[in-house]
Amino acid sequence: MILVKLNRGDFEYDIHALVKAFFPKQEVSVTAEEKLYGEPIELLLSVEYRADSVRILGEAFGSTEFFVDYSDRTSVKNKLKQQLYLMLSAYTGTEQPWGTLTGIRPTKIPMKMLEEHRTDDEIVSFMKETYFTSREKIDLAISIAKREQKVLNKADCEHGFSLYIGIPFCPTTCLYCSFTSFPIAVWEKRTDEYLDALGHELEEMAHLCAGRPLNAVYIGGGTPTTLSPRQLNRLLEQVKSLFDLSACLEFTVEAGRPDSITREKLKVLRQHEIDRISINPQTMKQETLQIIGRHHTVEQTIESFWMAREMGFSDINMDLILGLPDESLSDVRHTMDQIGKLAPDNLTVHSLALKRAARLRIQQELYKDFKIENTQEHMDVVASAAAQMGLLPYYLYRQKSMAGNLENVGYALPGKEGVYNILMMEEKQTIVACGAGSISKRVYPDGRIERCENVKDVSQYIARIGEMIERKRVLLED
Repeated sequence: MILVKLNRGDFEYDIHALVKAFFPKQEVSVTAEEKLYGEPIELLLSVEYRADSVRILGEAFGSTEFFVDYSDRTSVKNKLKQQLYLMLSAYTGTEQPWGTLTGIRPTKIPMKMLEEHRTDDEIVSFMKETYFTSREKIDLAISIAKREQKVLNKADCEHGFSLYIGIPFCPTTCLYCSFTSFPIAVWEKRTDEYLDALGHELEEMAHLCAGRPLNAVYIGGGTPTTLSPRQLNRLLEQVKSLFDLSACLEFTVEAGRPDSITREKLKVLRQHEIDRISINPQTMKQETLQIIGRHHTVEQTIESFWMAREMGFSDINMDLILGLPDESLSDVRHTMDQIGKLAPDNLTVHSLALKRAARLRIQQELYKDFKIENTQEHMDVVASAAAQMGLLPYYLYRQKSMAGNLENVGYALPGKEGVYNILMMEEKQTIVACGAGSISKRVYPDGRIERCENVKDVSQYIARIGEMIERKRVLLED
């Protein structure tokens, strides 16, 4: 364990994320509390917040002290992370590609500076000096921010909204998954009951948002295509009857798991003029699919993709994960060769994030012999293959505990960028989210953001649907 002791609670999240980036396989505790630990402490750091300075010291690291103005929290946080980064980098002999950046939306920085009409050189200098970010990652962030701006210009960010609809059922729960999802086999007899509650929530939100332009609809999960064709049709008919879609730039349905896709379900989507879907292999290595608990085959992925193409879907996204157990660089190359033959319109590449709620984290002793590796070389293989397919990076985000401390990148053909993805990541527009485990976000004109969550448990969601609706009414009403 690596322990960081504070003389008072402050900036715990930022300190933890930065230390964890340098020691991804170690347990890290950042605390101002005095308590006993059940495992040996391998490294000990202390952070002392003094009257007008901060001191960082550790037996293995040496010490440093720097003056701060506590009235400017952003400045204090940046100085603290800079000094801590320098100490950790010197100790480990490594650097982090994103430097001290620990937030999940690094493109917000160049986006804001571009809106202020700052030059690329100014952005590069600021990010290098403030966050120690590598030039490669800065260039990536700037290029994505510029593409995002073009897409955002199509949406009414100030007055409009986007709609997220969550279907929290999956064929199985993947080893790495921490999303709200429940096995469809267990809930099959109650899915109509869930849709009843969801329909009530959608109806109330339609009344609440009447008169506001709806720019994007995203049906995710879980796996929406675990619903039967009849249930999918029921849901889509209700959305189209309740909401004015005349300003809708994009309507997405995650088909997700290839083992949930049938011709009948795709036919329902096409009947409702839905063109943008996701078919998510995660990897094209069959052995890995079995390890992570995905019961579809590589062949099913390929068959589902070509079936969708044959039926007229011209905007197909595919999700991949880098850093899956026992996947080598050659496995990534093999996956990209297979994806290249399919030529999807969008490609979303995730770096595996070991979330607390995932079985891979909870039952880590069972999987300790698996090698989990993601490097810049892995990311470069994907970026090169995407470029060969004509796909350009258009959105980016990061998560805690990501393999290699890297990033998730969305690639797309020009003109096929995911509108909802950008609106959600850049937090430029209000997101009204319905369904179990969904999170609504209201974005105010001054940039302030407020959130409200629906309960994750399906039974609780059904039983407390009135409460879920009231929460959003409080959030969204003027």
